[in-house]
Amino acid sequence: MKKNLLIALAACLLPAGAHAQLQLNFGANSPLRKLQIAEMAITNLYVDSVDEQRLVEDGIRGMLEKMDPHSSYATAKETRAMNESLNGSFDGIGVQFNIQADTLLVIQTIVNGPSEKAGILAGDRIVSVNDTAIAGVGMSREETMKRLRGPRGTKAKLGIVRRGITGVQTFVVTRDRIPVKTIDGYYMIRPGIGYIRIGSFGATTYTEFMACVKELQGKGMRDLILDLQENGGGYLQAAVQTANEFLHQHDLIVYTEGRKVPRQEYRAQGNGKLLGGRVVVLVNEFSASAAEIVTGALQDQDRGTVVGRRTFGKGLVQRPVEFPDGSMMRLTVAHYYTPSGRCIQKPYTKGDKKDYENELEARYKHGELLTADSIHFADSLRYQTLRRHRTVYGGGGIMPDVFVPVDTAQYTRFHRQLAAKGIVVNANLRYVDAHRSELKRQYPTFESFNTGFVVPQKLMDEILAEGKKQQTEPKDEAELAQTLGLLRTQVKALVARDLWGMSEYFNIMNEENHLVARALQLLAQP
Repeated sequence: MKKNLLIALAACLLPAGAHAQLQLNFGANSPLRKLQIAEMAITNLYVDSVDEQRLVEDGIRGMLEKMDPHSSYATAKETRAMNESLNGSFDGIGVQFNIQADTLLVIQTIVNGPSEKAGILAGDRIVSVNDTAIAGVGMSREETMKRLRGPRGTKAKLGIVRRGITGVQTFVVTRDRIPVKTIDGYYMIRPGIGYIRIGSFGATTYTEFMACVKELQGKGMRDLILDLQENGGGYLQAAVQTANEFLHQHDLIVYTEGRKVPRQEYRAQGNGKLLGGRVVVLVNEFSASAAEIVTGALQDQDRGTVVGRRTFGKGLVQRPVEFPDGSMMRLTVAHYYTPSGRCIQKPYTKGDKKDYENELEARYKHGELLTADSIHFADSLRYQTLRRHRTVYGGGGIMPDVFVPVDTAQYTRFHRQLAAKGIVVNANLRYVDAHRSELKRQYPTFESFNTGFVVPQKLMDEILAEGKKQQTEPKDEAELAQTLGLLRTQVKALVARDLWGMSEYFNIMNEENHLVARALQLLAQP
């Protein structure tokens, strides 16, 4: 039976369209036979009891640890969680929430979602689920989410405390499919200039992206700022579909190639909606994988200007290998290459994940995030863009056309500590919760809020007082003064987020974003 299972696994590992054959040795001296004997011996002869499932999982992880940094194993539970974020939906009640004072506070209900249909409102506190208390009992966020989620069609009986109403109200919500958005925000940042921020590349990204494009073009968008900062990647196909909208027919987007995987090219169809107009792509050291594919394609085809800092450098292709119990191994089978032939994978030593994980910190220490002059590439890594023949480099990430350093003066030590301890977010939650109705009446639109709202001094004083209480204070008056400006902007953006959404949050925060400012400067030039 085990032999048949191995044969079936071998069949699923064959690359699509590949002519290569997997060679598996089942002989007496084969590695597979050796592994099987070891597992059987430990299970049946070891002095203490053995969790056979755990033993095998540890064995798989042990093998993968000696390989590249991105080959990995995930349990069935971990696989489900990972797939939810990429597949674009999950089953649940449809609320955005935060935990405040050990109580679940509804920030927003999903439009047309089950909670909105049941009458649940922003600002409601969910204190029980199916007669089980979730407030004031120290329940973890993960356990709370587990109780709220469930199969479509099942019902969740919610105990709700609502401001201005005495006692606990009961609402019955029928769970349904809840979409997971991959577009963080979009809006017209200037007349004729649109802004779209993609948080990750999932199954619904292309559909979401095109809906944003259609709306912005209806508002007069000619040029676009495509924000891929902190975008960790996702599905290759989503990246290819997005890049296709900018490129002309037959333009190469990306190709993959590996030891057992023949070269596979992905080319533009020439039917994109963004073939005209200028494009500026924003990236930083956390932009990776699928985000680098889009960035590399637009840079190599001389279709867009890349602004920011060198990207992460994740250019390895993983193929999922699914096990009968729902667990999964993601095995690296090929490299990504940009149209000019660059491999964007940064160097690594097999089995040394610690050094790989600390590479971004190393960039900071030798000054790469502060000045472009600290970045050096060997001549062997020099490539040419395909139309204007500009010099670009491989060997680890995408180097931007326009470098923008980390502004160490913008986010002070004091600001970072306030944020890390949740002081800013919690103060904002309390403020919006207490003044939501008043704010909505005073500012019926985001436009009126953006021009008229000023963060109350009382709220700023509350943040500073809570910081002092938690032993978080500025080192001097200069640091305090340096902190207050951006802190006010952040608080205003958080209030806008809770009243409207993430697009409004970025609308405010981007006015302080140096990468966005540089992009606007470039687009202002003839």
